[in-house]
Amino acid sequence: MADLKLVNVEKAYGEVKVLKNINLDIKTGELIVFVGPSGCGKSTLLRMIAGLERITGGEFTIDGALMNDIPPAQRGIAMVFQSYALYPHMTVRDNMAFALKIAKKTAAEISAAVDKAARILQLTPYLDRLPKALSGGQRQRVAIGRAIVRDPKVYLFDEPLSNLDAALRVATRIEIAQLKENMPDSTMIYVTHDQVEAMTLASRIVVLAGGGIAQVGSPLELYERPENEFVAQFIGSPSMNLLAGEITGTGAITTVKLDNGGTARSTVPTTDADKGLRVNIGVRPEDLTAATADSLFTGEVEITEALGEVTLLYFKRATAEGAQLVAKLPGIHTGLRKTTVSLTALPEKVHLFANGKSLLYR
Repeated sequence: MADLKLVNVEKAYGEVKVLKNINLDIKTGELIVFVGPSGCGKSTLLRMIAGLERITGGEFTIDGALMNDIPPAQRGIAMVFQSYALYPHMTVRDNMAFALKIAKKTAAEISAAVDKAARILQLTPYLDRLPKALSGGQRQRVAIGRAIVRDPKVYLFDEPLSNLDAALRVATRIEIAQLKENMPDSTMIYVTHDQVEAMTLASRIVVLAGGGIAQVGSPLELYERPENEFVAQFIGSPSMNLLAGEITGTGAITTVKLDNGGTARSTVPTTDADKGLRVNIGVRPEDLTAATADSLFTGEVEITEALGEVTLLYFKRATAEGAQLVAKLPGIHTGLRKTTVSLTALPEKVHLFANGKSLLYR
């Protein structure tokens, strides 16, 4: 069991600050997922927690004890890396037991810890095999088992599924979710660039951008109530559409006259002082539906992607960010390419942003 706290944590390489003002409380039993674009510092932050990177500013504590200058081996942390890093000449049993042998544990303690981890990870039939006789998913489970046997305070996962193919990624993701259920008091921090992993595994997601934290919240909080345009577009696939316009009606229902000639209504409340305010409305592709009148967007479908359960429509006209507008319609829709389609969305599905920030959080 472990509570982690980061207060004004920073990381600099010379004069270049790659992380700044990181403030985060992680409670015992949480599975926290760090996500963000490449280069945002998520793996660096994880390595700072592990003690593999020096903290250049602020404080990091575990259960109230300052960890800034504590060596990695003394932090009570186990880390699962992107590569399996298994000893090829050792059996699964010996790979999992190696750290305990180094720690001078007794043979009985080692055997009990390895057998327990093997049962949790369904590795018991493979304990006497060499890594080369295992699939990629099984090797990753061995790497996780090597962490479990140490009984650490905190588990760190650095993109553990990125080397697996799509099918194995799904299977191993489910196994990690089941592992967390079997170890409810364990604290886990997980780094990924895969939104599906973040949305399905996390107790809370930490979105990193520009060297800082853009938003922290549960997966559904970030999906339904993003605090800014970055989070709105980063969470969800395809990304949220942004359309520029001006507020023309205020109150419990806000009316926005869009630059493309359409009209949008939102349940984000505004006041008379907001009339004339330039905003971007945000609508997720899956929240757009065909309109017969009073549409927020009308355009020509340039490309369609029929995925079976949904059809993606890509429109020629640019959004506020200069990208194609995308609609995600349930079911199969044929014959829409090169046709003109009007779209609308329910007011409760329309987000409002001014200067990049959600008006919902004012």
